[in-house]
Amino acid sequence: MKKVLVETSARHVHLSEKEFKLLFGEDAKLTVKKELSQPGQFVSFEKVNLVGPKKSINNVSILGPLRKEAQVEVSLTDARTLGIDAPVRESGDIAGTPGLTLVNAADPTKELVLDKGVIVAKRHIHATPEDAKECGLTNGEIVSVKIETEGRSLIFGDVVVRVREDFAWAMHIDTDESNAAKCAGEVYGEILK
Repeated sequence: MKKVLVETSARHVHLSEKEFKLLFGEDAKLTVKKELSQPGQFVSFEKVNLVGPKKSINNVSILGPLRKEAQVEVSLTDARTLGIDAPVRESGDIAGTPGLTLVNAADPTKELVLDKGVIVAKRHIHATPEDAKECGLTNGEIVSVKIETEGRSLIFGDVVVRVREDFAWAMHIDTDESNAAKCAGEVYGEILK
């Protein structure tokens, strides 16, 4: 089975057009700072501060393009720092999740209270239908991925396979998981079924 590139997905925010305009102004546009590996996805120049009941985390990137609904993706360590009990969920599954306050990092007078949307993203593999077929994988399947690094090799279980035509072949883990496996630079994992 072919190896999968393992990428670290740091804390970030997704916003809807309405939420973005409330935070950055009616005429504001989400501007591309850096393209990401997933087609059409990018890190923007715009940033927000996450304000939880306990503490804040400043200068968090907004990813584009804009979506239908806000979602804040943090690590479990970030969630503890903020004072939020964020569940591990697949992206988009935000029903019953906690919220927090978003503050425009460049203009702290602009803030938005989210009543839901904070999650710890479930580790996952992005695959096109061709990638999935080549590896004998199906959408929604749960696999394990073995990562070999110097002194910190480990096997990640509960990795969900997400298959869509507009995806690029890569696995995403959060910063806690990346640090646990000592992922630095270009790291590949072996899918175990």
